[in-house]
Amino acid sequence: MITTSLNELPEEPVSHNPQIKKKVMLRFGDLPHLTNFSQARFAPGQSAPAHAHQDMSEVFFVEAGAGAIYIDGKEYSLVPGNCVAVEPGEVHEVVNTGTNELVMTYFGLRTEKPVS
Repeated sequence: MITTSLNELPEEPVSHNPQIKKKVMLRFGDLPHLTNFSQARFAPGQSAPAHAHQDMSEVFFVEAGAGAIYIDGKEYSLVPGNCVAVEPGEVHEVVNTGTNELVMTYFGLRTEKPVS
């Protein structure tokens, strides 16, 4: 069993934009196939630039705020309650388009074979 408390975790920078902060509840190696289980907070206007992962899927759940996620150039709305799964190789970018903080909980799952 692994337990964590979001309130007790330190903030860390998000790798795609160090100004965005996250709290990592589970890390790579804690559970099979899981790369991370984290919560990120985007200030208004902040974005995680477009990128792709060849060896993992990511799942984003919107807790609060408003934004957009661009997947392979197509825009999808991010509002509380939305869940978006990004497949390996899909280019994705997250942007806080609202006036309040965008809070998203997300996790990554390693694929068995990288997408070429």
